Amino acid sequence: MKLAGKTIIVTGAAQGIGYAMAARLVADGASVVIADVQGAAEAAAAIAAGCEQGALQGRATTLGLRVDVSSELDTARMAQATIDQFGRIDGLINCAAMFATVKLGPFEDIPVAEWQRLLEVNVIGVALCARAVVPQMRRQQWGRVINLASGAPLKGTPGFLHYIASKGAVISMTRGLARELGSDGITVNAIAPGLTESDGTLEHPDHLRHQASGIRSRAIQREEKPQDLVGAASFLASDDSAFMTGQTLVVDGGSVML
Repeated sequence: MKLAGKTIIVTGAAQGIGYAMAARLVADGASVVIADVQGAAEAAAAIAAGCEQGALQGRATTLGLRVDVSSELDTARMAQATIDQFGRIDGLINCAAMFATVKLGPFEDIPVAEWQRLLEVNVIGVALCARAVVPQMRRQQWGRVINLASGAPLKGTPGFLHYIASKGAVISMTRGLARELGSDGITVNAIAPGLTESDGTLEHPDHLRHQASGIRSRAIQREEKPQDLVGAASFLASDDSAFMTGQTLVVDGGSVML
């Protein structure tokens, strides 16, 4: 129960990687806010019910909120609702992103409108969520911001230039925010997964067409699952990572080695 007494917001947590991370944080004793554009309340109830039926009976505390991370108003409401419910904000995991619904193809075929919307969610959304929660973290002089990046910009993966540009920006933002917030007792780190078999990618098999070659590039040659990422999230959200900030932790089975 290393996260007992902590309250953590996870965006994009109604399914996939975000859901798996939220469930792990609850199992570690945290109160968790599931923020998503749809399905947040149902996911929060499912995570709470799963813990109540197991060995952690009575310890699960979740809240589901409908949030569009690209909306300044929504992110401000998210932070206030968390404070109203739990009295504090100890962590933010920025999982919400456009990926699975993005069509792969040459960069010159990407519509300008798709560039704009993807950057609104994947880049501006990270900044807005951080801006919403940091005032409370500063008051506490303690906080953990964890950004979900990707191994794709580290490898220059082709086929979705706007996506790898957005995740490269997330890595840079992680470093800049770490410098800005270190004196406030707030750490900022990123997790960079490889291609992960989540709910979204399984619904859009076009993203899995190069999976075999991706697996061959890994030292651990198997599919990556959302559960492979939850340990890193738990570590970065806890006191165990107290002297670590501005870092990108690659969790991809050893495809990218820094």
